[in-house]
Amino acid sequence: MSESALVWFKRDLRMADHAPLAEAAHFNAALALFIIEPAWLGSPECHPRHVAWLLECLAPLRTSLAQRGLPLLVRVGEATEVLMELRREFPFTHLFSHEETGTGWSYTRDKAVARWCQVQGVAWTEWPQTGVVRRLKDRRGWATLWQKRMDALPVPVPAGFRMPIDFKRACLSDLLPQLPTLRDLGQPLGTTALWNESTPLGLGTQQAGEDAAHEVLHSFLRERALGYRRHLSSPLDAELGCSRLSAHLAFGTLSMRTVHQATEAAIEATPNRELAYGLRGFAGRLRWHCHFMQKLEDEPSIEWRNFARTVDGLRPGDGTELQDADRERLAAWCEGRTGFPMVDACMRQLRATGWLNFRMRAMLVSFAAYHLWLHWREPGLFLARQFLDFEPGIHWSQMQMQSGTTGINTLRIYSPTKQALDQDPQGLYIRRWVPELGTRAYPQPIVDERSALAEAKRKLYEQRATPEARGEAGAIQQKHGSRRSGLPPSGVRARKAPAADLGQGSLF
Repeated sequence: MSESALVWFKRDLRMADHAPLAEAAHFNAALALFIIEPAWLGSPECHPRHVAWLLECLAPLRTSLAQRGLPLLVRVGEATEVLMELRREFPFTHLFSHEETGTGWSYTRDKAVARWCQVQGVAWTEWPQTGVVRRLKDRRGWATLWQKRMDALPVPVPAGFRMPIDFKRACLSDLLPQLPTLRDLGQPLGTTALWNESTPLGLGTQQAGEDAAHEVLHSFLRERALGYRRHLSSPLDAELGCSRLSAHLAFGTLSMRTVHQATEAAIEATPNRELAYGLRGFAGRLRWHCHFMQKLEDEPSIEWRNFARTVDGLRPGDGTELQDADRERLAAWCEGRTGFPMVDACMRQLRATGWLNFRMRAMLVSFAAYHLWLHWREPGLFLARQFLDFEPGIHWSQMQMQSGTTGINTLRIYSPTKQALDQDPQGLYIRRWVPELGTRAYPQPIVDERSALAEAKRKLYEQRATPEARGEAGAIQQKHGSRRSGLPPSGVRARKAPAADLGQGSLF
């Protein structure tokens, strides 16, 4: 029996630096597959904007693969059922894919696929595509492993593939089925805005796909990184001054290694000291990206439960039902009608565009966690649906970090009033997104900022002072603390924390 390969695309929608593709090129016959899974479409993190972006990524990828002789089949269904059906048409002996650090449904799916492969006699090989390390015992040496992986030579794009004869006829005659539409997939129309049409510099709707990803990367490395460290915090400057690569990394239209190596090359090549300064700040955040993803890889349960179990039950919604007053505060936060202009402006931008800069993301989570005293899970699910660049490992790690439930991180509490004065002193951003401000249509603040924060701090600092909390923090630090992050291992005197705080979700 001749050996044949199936490349299973997941969140790696590119040709460049793609190890499964390169390996499949050596086989007698190869096909590529993407599965649109009902478990994803029905998950509480999925939004039609994610599905729309996915379809826009698949179209050019399908064309590029076909030009090299590899058909990309796009099928809808549960993974093992799709694989079983396809194997009747194309009896592949090997399944190739990248590793994925995802939410609970994808973890369950991968275990089911592993069992299916074992029963069917299919050899499944997975390759890493980020700095996340599988089966890591602790963080000692993690930074070195990250550096070694990111500095390795990128995988070249194969020149061509040998496709099965039946699929060759379909591919050459353009008879492969069309990609499904949002309507086909049961996704609501009119809810997929990816960016505001007035955004300058051609970022516009933030085009999807591998070619678009490289264009955005190069424009950032050449010029937009000027002032990057300042722009991270400003909702006025971030639209252009941030890299805007987070969605491309989340869907894999660029590899982390490609971005890392291009950034290092740009730092070496530029004579502009200010540009180099911005690029070095960005390079550091690439490491933080994988650092937070590693937390979910090491402890998948942080998607649902607190890092620090000593804070269990501290907030409404954490093992208890939300009361009507809690639900009203949550709804006001989700809808951008809290009566705090900076909070409402940020939420409205996010809902309209699918993107928000890192400092304002952190402020939204801080406001929900401290001012509104809400557990992070429900706000986190809402934000996951809004963020086009939703990356599970970063998202859930940061939801907990910004909510004060990690047990080891400094409480990061943002005052919406101070953020408005610091980041939008002329009110340009707020007036853009909250035009009714100053009229009777705009609501009064739903909480008193000073008293709400005082009560939140009291509860959390009292909890952290208990012997149980202090003991638990040491174990959490040992397992999850970065050895180069300003969070040293237990027993080592803490260094001063980095000056730049880390925002929720998008670190770029």
